[in-house]
Amino acid sequence: MQFRRSRYTKAQNGWAFYDWANSVYSLVIATAVFPIYFEAATPESIFFLGRKFANTALYSYSLSVSFLIVAAISPLLSGLADHTGNKKGFMKFFCYLGAASCFSLAFFTGEQSVWFAILASMMASIGFWGSIVFYNAYLPEIAPQDQHDALSAKGFAWGYIGGALLLIFNLIMIEMPEVFGLKDAGAASRVSFATVGIWWASFAQITFSRLPGRKGERVGTKGYLWTGYQRLNRVWRMIVKAPHLNWFLAAFFAFSMGVQTVILMASLYGSKQLGLSADKLILTILIIQFVAIAGAFLFAYLSKVLGNLQSLMIAVVIWGGVAVSAYLMNPEDPNVLMQFFVLGGVVGLVMGGIQSLARSTYSKMLPETLNTASFFSFYDVTEKIAIVFGTMFFGLAIQIYEGDMRQAALLLAVFFVVSLLLMTYLLLKVKPQNTFVSLKGRL
Repeated sequence: MQFRRSRYTKAQNGWAFYDWANSVYSLVIATAVFPIYFEAATPESIFFLGRKFANTALYSYSLSVSFLIVAAISPLLSGLADHTGNKKGFMKFFCYLGAASCFSLAFFTGEQSVWFAILASMMASIGFWGSIVFYNAYLPEIAPQDQHDALSAKGFAWGYIGGALLLIFNLIMIEMPEVFGLKDAGAASRVSFATVGIWWASFAQITFSRLPGRKGERVGTKGYLWTGYQRLNRVWRMIVKAPHLNWFLAAFFAFSMGVQTVILMASLYGSKQLGLSADKLILTILIIQFVAIAGAFLFAYLSKVLGNLQSLMIAVVIWGGVAVSAYLMNPEDPNVLMQFFVLGGVVGLVMGGIQSLARSTYSKMLPETLNTASFFSFYDVTEKIAIVFGTMFFGLAIQIYEGDMRQAALLLAVFFVVSLLLMTYLLLKVKPQNTFVSLKGRL
């Protein structure tokens, strides 16, 4: 299976390595350890800001708010980044914000500090996703179009490996806290949050040392905000005139509601709905990470053979099956653990594929421009708004069905069906312009 160059440039390797640095957040904080710790450290019902919430619903809502904040500020910041040519500076700011917030979660001890946990987890989410806006915008700048699929897959693969390595260490620490001089599993979990912050900020230095510096107009300090909005307005007019971008972003919005919600809420679903222990859940997440490495490269290869949209459609169909399968799982079934492991393997196969391929497909659709951060801001805002709606609907379903998460899982299948229909229309009717893409090879 040969679909990439045997050698990457220093900047390309440095770019891909940021996935190694930041993926520990998405794995340990967003997916594995912190959600389980939050659910265990808080009562089932929490009074927060004068209202009563189920603890899992409150966590879901807090994620929605953090993504809404990122969606609100990233277009402006990306416009400023293009205006000043300083993508790296903005990327550093959000990286350090996220890393420091992860480290501070080590001080979350239970219900009495739940407000602190919500705030810190929100800031960590803002830091992570804010840095990703500028990270993604580097892809069309540092690599030719025929490398986007493979380089994007390489970044995700390194991220899965790095995240899995730290998670394995944290899992050992949680299972055997006395070996590390810690009181119990709770204390080990809190230390694991601190290790995420240290890992993220430390390994990011490799990326920052290798990515190119300022590139753009390098204008003066006056009129930043106004010029940033003007730039975004110009980019928006270009997107409106490109039907293939409109339909792709719509399809991306629909499947992101499902994909990101599954990733963020899977461990809570396993612990609360299926009654699985923390060690089994983390083992499943590790299975997902290692399978996802193969999945990212598999779908990069499929894009060469079938085309990007066709490969994305295959991934969306599988994701729809995952959502339905989660709904059908019965905690009383003696084989539920094995079913969860198998489902985790399937998730891993398509998780790496759909995330990597979506990013590279969009990068191929863009016109020749220096405004890469502004164009990618619309991509990232689409994803963040999708997560807002996905996690919000998931939380509402939990509230409506009084803690039953099965109906919420079934709701996610609807999002994948809608996305499949939109991509089918894009593939058959919209006919992307050759100036930007073709249906096979480049797209």
